[in-house]
Amino acid sequence: MPVKIRLTRRGRKRAPFYHIVIADSRAPRDGRFIESVGTYNPNTNPATIELDFDKALDWLQKGAQPTDTCRAILSYKGVMMKKHLLGGVKKGAFTEEQAEVKFQAWLKEKEAKIQAKKDALKKGEDADAKKRLDEETKIKEARAEELAKKKAEAAEEEAKAKAEAEAANAEEAKAETAEEQAPETENTEEATEA
Repeated sequence: MPVKIRLTRRGRKRAPFYHIVIADSRAPRDGRFIESVGTYNPNTNPATIELDFDKALDWLQKGAQPTDTCRAILSYKGVMMKKHLLGGVKKGAFTEEQAEVKFQAWLKEKEAKIQAKKDALKKGEDADAKKRLDEETKIKEARAEELAKKKAEAAEEEAKAKAEAEAANAEEAKAETAEEQAPETENTEEATEA
């Protein structure tokens, strides 16, 4: 029975989520499997991989063949490196302690790379957020200036209208006083003639 380490698809349309399984190569992709050894979520950045390291290593040593994607996932998590080092121990190239030291060094280097990627992504997100905030602040200030200009123009228009109204009222008052004085003068002229 040829055994494969492969992915079975779960999740909804356009949001895939995969289980890493040990299955007979003749079984359908999302069909029957022997054992589940982890999950893979490509929707996050970096992709989220949860893997039972010991089970995956055990199946690899038993002869299970990973698919290309699973091989990349197992390499990313260090299972392939551990298998390689254990093969060297079996051949007598080095001891198990030396293999463990090499693996731990590789693991630290890999974790540093992953953390550097996460930091770079976080820094990029922060820079984008700051840039958007600056742009929004500029737009807000421009709108505030425009609004202040409109208010000033409206106040000037209102003051002009008020001044014109006052001038018109003053002219009307002068005209009324002139009319009032004109009949009085006519009355006084008539009174002097009489």
